[in-house]
Amino acid sequence: MIKRFRNWVLLSILTSMIVCSAAKAQDRRTIVEPVAPDTICDRPVPSGKNDTVSLQDAIEHCPAGAAVYLGRGEFHSGPLEMKSGVTLWVGRGATLIAIPEPAAYDKGLGQCGRIAEKGDGCRPFISFSKTRGGGIYGEGVIDGQGGAMIGGGAESWWQLARRAQALGGNQNAPRLIQIDHAQDITFSGVTLRNAPNFHVALSRVEGATFWGLTIDSPADARNTDGIDLGASQDVTVTHSLIRTGDDNVAIKAGDSGSSSHISIIDNYFGWGHGMSIGSEVNSGARDILVRNLTLDGTTSGLRIKSDVSRGGVVESVTYEYVCMRGNRWPVAFDTKYDPRAQGTRIPVYRQIVLRHVHGDTGVLLMRGLDERHALDVTLEDVRFANSATWQVEHANLTAKHSDVSPPLPGRAAEPLLRGSEVCSRAFRDGNR
Repeated sequence: MIKRFRNWVLLSILTSMIVCSAAKAQDRRTIVEPVAPDTICDRPVPSGKNDTVSLQDAIEHCPAGAAVYLGRGEFHSGPLEMKSGVTLWVGRGATLIAIPEPAAYDKGLGQCGRIAEKGDGCRPFISFSKTRGGGIYGEGVIDGQGGAMIGGGAESWWQLARRAQALGGNQNAPRLIQIDHAQDITFSGVTLRNAPNFHVALSRVEGATFWGLTIDSPADARNTDGIDLGASQDVTVTHSLIRTGDDNVAIKAGDSGSSSHISIIDNYFGWGHGMSIGSEVNSGARDILVRNLTLDGTTSGLRIKSDVSRGGVVESVTYEYVCMRGNRWPVAFDTKYDPRAQGTRIPVYRQIVLRHVHGDTGVLLMRGLDERHALDVTLEDVRFANSATWQVEHANLTAKHSDVSPPLPGRAAEPLLRGSEVCSRAFRDGNR
């Protein structure tokens, strides 16, 4: 699968610029393509029933540096806890399936599978907690069964989420993979699909690589973010295809801490809510590079979102060689994400650069909080169709007139070079 992704990635946005040197990446580590572990410690065999005990036993008895290998077949399991240095190798033809039983994930309060004021009543399907090294490798599938009926009832995890939305509550549904207080985690090649909630969520992680993943859920599956990076440093997401019902990738910095030195490079996003920073940024997000990204049919494209209830400083963010098509809001830098929000956590976006960013129609939104907290954005070769519209409020924009299309509000149009060929090639090569 990695080779398949590499073919369209290397032919996408400006071939001569696609190779990323480690010196320029915002992740401070040197990133290379992951390789399979040298040692396999166990090869569990699917039972046709519930394999939780045998899988957890294999993980617990596996030494650091080795892998638990899942061969062909379907493995059905409840929550699994990884240990330091151990890799879960999901081989080609293998599918690891999360059983749709709320009781298996419940934290002990009977909330999992229910709607409540809070939504943290379920354990994740796979957890990395205070681990170092290891990860998930292989060309197989991990399926969260978000669309399956839960607990033998008549409602799926996703239907629960929609009902919670209608009732103004929070669904208690398990995340597919949670990584907490961990270091040096590597995911490579695997397909993650149909998460009941977020596919991958990070909190306080130091060093993580996601290479050649496929993340795939329906466009209407609520809260199924692809990868959420919270309070984490030195993270790279690369050579991956992500289609979800919420943010394809979201970088967050809430009360748990800041996020920094993150590289999102050589990726293809299908449906979803786009490449997001926020909405929780009160601890600060900085030193972020988004390069060689195709956003094909995402509702938002490049998005920074927050408000006065959860705002903070977002700075030193560079987007370059980005192609977009069919986006309602190709650019949405908004400090009033919830216009009804109240608080004193002021969102400040500064040192934001858009370079070689091309797309078609849609709304190009840049909205600062007020003149004292205006956005600071530099535009270089930013080109959209004439039908695209700018909505600019409290923003200091630096750009050459001939570098931006359609022209910024209050600036006269000038003859422009065509910028569509680059994106046309990216979309053509991205359709597999």
